[in-house]
Amino acid sequence: MKKILKLHINGEDHEVFTETHKTLLEVLREDLGMTGTKRGCDLGTCGACTVLIDGKPYLSCLTLAADAQGKKIITIEGLATNGELHPLQNAFVEKGAIQCGFCTPGMILTAKAFLDENPRPLEGEVKKAISGNICRCTGYVKIVEAILSIGEKQ
Repeated sequence: MKKILKLHINGEDHEVFTETHKTLLEVLREDLGMTGTKRGCDLGTCGACTVLIDGKPYLSCLTLAADAQGKKIITIEGLATNGELHPLQNAFVEKGAIQCGFCTPGMILTAKAFLDENPRPLEGEVKKAISGNICRCTGYVKIVEAILSIGEKQ
């Protein structure tokens, strides 16, 4: 069954005529062409599909798009402002926390929500906060350094 979904994504309203059983990940990628949100495991275990909904990290592969109506959704595409990368995005680049880049959108959005709640975290707190995001390339050291560097600037 198809229905019009009204979604507020990255500061803009979108109306999408789509199947009601679609996940937010499917609607973002397939219906809206927002491919920054990555499809990983489709089981909620890798974190690649993480988006922010009302400021909190959600796994978009496990979230029905219909359930996200009336909420503020932020994807990696919406994190930059006026063409300028978010400080966290810059930190990932500067610290070399990006290798293949597949986990990066979910990792950055998870880290943003965490830093919004805990602006000056300890290393162990950062590791715990990103524990639901899997990276196969970096070994996490540079990712943790990038997140900590933002905490030091706040």
